[in-house]
Amino acid sequence: MFSPDGPSLRELTVQALSSVERGYDLLAPKFDHTPFRTSDPILESVAKALAPLGPFTDGLDLCCGTGAGLDVLAQVCGNSVTGVDFSAGMLDVARRLPPPDGPDVRWVRADARALPFGTAFDLVVSFGAFGHFLPRELPGLFRQVHSVLRPDGAFAFPVPAPPRPSGPGFWALLGFDAVMRVRNALWRPPFVMYYRAFRLSTVLRELERAGFAVELRALPGFGRRADGSPRARLVVARRAGTGQPAAGTVNS
Repeated sequence: MFSPDGPSLRELTVQALSSVERGYDLLAPKFDHTPFRTSDPILESVAKALAPLGPFTDGLDLCCGTGAGLDVLAQVCGNSVTGVDFSAGMLDVARRLPPPDGPDVRWVRADARALPFGTAFDLVVSFGAFGHFLPRELPGLFRQVHSVLRPDGAFAFPVPAPPRPSGPGFWALLGFDAVMRVRNALWRPPFVMYYRAFRLSTVLRELERAGFAVELRALPGFGRRADGSPRARLVVARRAGTGQPAAGTVNS
């Protein structure tokens, strides 16, 4: 499916009936030939938006998968970039990437809900992984990210505008989530992937509760909708520096 080098329908079915970890281990060799990989325009737009927010020294790609975010971090981090994921198969693919010029690269297998790092980074990014976390898991996840960031460090990730109910995208995502809920009610182990469960209002609230100062920046290159709102935003959550209070949310 998707392309001649992509997974077959049978392979996708086997993946969908597996656990999240096992499913991605199976999909890893063909993952980059599916629409599930974060697209290059999004990656490039995030890199451009992050550049003026630096300089950054050490970066972490949370739930890095096959390493699509490597170049983003390599463009803005001067010392090191780290990818962390709990799928050994995805990390095996990531390790085959040619190393970028400049920062050192390492890949770590770990659960994002229990990160094995100290206060080691001044930038954390993530691309397309939050659907794998239930809403009740977000507070703990955000506390983990907060704990590995240095003072004034940033946690950044892109968020597309939700599709309108009048468009086919809305109903496609609604249908996908409904199928996943039925699947998880009938089959074990569960495969957690819900597109509509990651709601921006909830995310902003939980980031602030975790101690972040949050702002939203329009991502360049995606334009605006008819009501003037951006088609895609970058969430930038800063860990307050010593003695600095957390700020509120700024919309753009």
